[in-house]
Order: sequence, then structure tokens, then C-alpha cells
Amino acid sequence: MSGEVLLETERLRLRRFTTDDVDNLVGLDADPEVMRFLTGGEPTPPEKVRDEHLPRILAGYDRRPGLGRWVAEDRSTGEFLGWFALDPSDDGVEAELGYRLRREAWGRGLATEGSRALLRHAFETVGVGRVWAETMAVNAGSRAVMERVGLRYVRTFHLHFTDPIPGTEHGEVEYELLRSEWPPSAPGTR
Repeated sequence: MSGEVLLETERLRLRRFTTDDVDNLVGLDADPEVMRFLTGGEPTPPEKVRDEHLPRILAGYDRRPGLGRWVAEDRSTGEFLGWFALDPSDDGVEAELGYRLRREAWGRGLATEGSRALLRHAFETVGVGRVWAETMAVNAGSRAVMERVGLRYVRTFHLHFTDPIPGTEHGEVEYELLRSEWPPSAPGTR
């Protein structure tokens, strides 16, 4: 069973998750390279995906319409590529941009393509005032996507972790784009 489609780009279809997506999520989070900057490469336990993550994603669609997490599929084949997110703030006036793609999808500009489409959706359809994203300072690939889609660097900050992963000592970075700055004027962002 396929979920409701939020939007399509040239190469991507972003649709709602369904309970049938549990194996896709487990497989995605089982790849040590996908999880490198999140858990140091440790997989998410399947029961946590099934019993916590997926139910929270599904419940989110009704709380803040137009915001949440969506499956990213190859538009021509229907293949599961990962997910994109506009996770809402508690009041729904801001959203955190996120993405997690299978390693086979890396290096093809798909994170940029999906993120641009979600920024347009966030500002032009949902009407949020700010979209932000954060990652580890050492995650150069994710930072490059944020910059390519027009988000600007805001700050570096340090969190305390009881079990830090390599690179934690360099901190986390936050990027943002305000609705008043939409569309961004940086070359290649539209």
C-alpha cells in the first residue's frame, strides 16, 4: 500500500509513510555509513523503528498538516531511496529540514533536489516562518547540501554526550532560511 504523495520532483516522489515501510526504514538505519554521523554507525534496533519511530512519524501527519517525514522514492522505478523531513516546531511556525538517503542514492544530487522542493513547500504552501537544519560540524556532505539549497550558517554549538561519536568534539552546526529570504538569491538555489 502506497502513502499519499506530497510532491514530485524531476526524479523523486515524496509520499507519506505507511506501516508497510518498516523494513525500508530498518534497512536504511542498518547501514553503518548512513548512520555514521548519527550513531557512529550503530544500527537502529528493528523493534525501535517498528514500535517507536514509525508510529511517531504516522501520528505526526495529523498534528501539523503539510509537515512531517516522507518516503523518498525514485519517480521512475518506485525504488525506496530514503526519507526527507520538515519536522515541525511545537507551535508549527518553524520546521527542521532533514534527509536520510540510502548510500546508493548519494552523490547524485537527490538530497539537494528533495530539499529544494521541501523548502518551496514549507514557505509557499505551509507558510512556515523559518526552516533550519543541523548536523555534526564534520559532516561536510550534509553541510554542502544545506548551502546549495540556500540555507546559511548560523552557529556552531557543543552538546554533551555520554557516549560521543568521532567528530563530536568539533560540535554541531545550525543553518537556516527565513521566509522573508525566500527564494534565496545564491546561484543555483532555485
